[in-house]
Amino acid sequence: MTRKRRIFDIDMPEEDAPETFPAGKTAPARRGPMAAAITETAESTRHRAELEADIRAENDALAQEHVRLKKAGLITDLIDLDDIVTEKLVRDRNPGVDPELGELVASIRDLGLSNPIQVEPREDGRYELIQGWRRLSAYKQLLAETGDRDAWGQIPAGIAARGEALEALYRRMVDENLVRKDISFAEMAQLALHYAMDPLTGENDPEKAVALLFRSAGYQKRSYIRSFIKLVEVLGADLDYPHEIPRALGLSLVARMEEVDGLPAAIRAELAGWDNRSVKDELDVLRRFAGGAGPVKPKAEPLAPAPTGKAKTTFQVQRPQGMAKCTAANGRLEIRLDRDFSAIDRRKLEAAVRNLLQQID
Repeated sequence: MTRKRRIFDIDMPEEDAPETFPAGKTAPARRGPMAAAITETAESTRHRAELEADIRAENDALAQEHVRLKKAGLITDLIDLDDIVTEKLVRDRNPGVDPELGELVASIRDLGLSNPIQVEPREDGRYELIQGWRRLSAYKQLLAETGDRDAWGQIPAGIAARGEALEALYRRMVDENLVRKDISFAEMAQLALHYAMDPLTGENDPEKAVALLFRSAGYQKRSYIRSFIKLVEVLGADLDYPHEIPRALGLSLVARMEEVDGLPAAIRAELAGWDNRSVKDELDVLRRFAGGAGPVKPKAEPLAPAPTGKAKTTFQVQRPQGMAKCTAANGRLEIRLDRDFSAIDRRKLEAAVRNLLQQID
């Protein structure tokens, strides 16, 4: 049986039949392959230019933000300990052993450093320490104890913009450390003295330097610091523990020195050659003299005249440890060098200073 096929009629358009469009519309112009390629290339170029412009704008914004953060000291990086120097600012820390440094070392070892130090770039590629003397000391101690340079050879540091005024850097350091309960009046007085002796600062009078450095402190506290300046100037070199002198004792000593000629000489005679004295030993001696019970020799040695005028001579001497900055003023001779002089044997230091003084007589 044969199946019958169904046949459908399909109307095919004639090849030459014109295309029809709605009223008011015209046929789009036909583009050849070359024109289409040129159009696509132009669109791609325009799109790429827009992307590049957006990237440049974003980079400019990031650069401006980086500069802002850098000026604020908020750019943090890992800095090699060997690249950090402490020449620009005189620290307000006592040069002796810090009894509380061990606690900080233990905390950093167990928990890490919660607050980066602050440094300023130098022209030689190294960094000047602005804030964080104790934190830097703790890292150095950890490195010395463990020898693990990967863990303790670098310290997180906020990198401040170079060129901030020296007075502002001193103020920043002072204000940071004023919140510490352990900083003593003797340390603050010593800082004011060093600030006045620094050849790069504009103020040579230590008492006026107190007003600049400790502006955040109250009037009474600044008055106490000025009193301790007199004590540190006269007896600072003879005391092993000036930072342990309580406020009341220091003020009493200054008052007694103003009343009794030769009191500093008597205190020096009492302490001379007593190398193994403790904090209590030294304070007991000072209390006796402050209370009038010490063997005072009124005419043994008059007080040295207070430095007058603002004349001073500054120069630098190149040493293997770096550049030694020297300041000579009325009643003062200071040598600043990135070296721990407290680690040198005292007898050796005394001999060196004695020879120096003999050479310049």
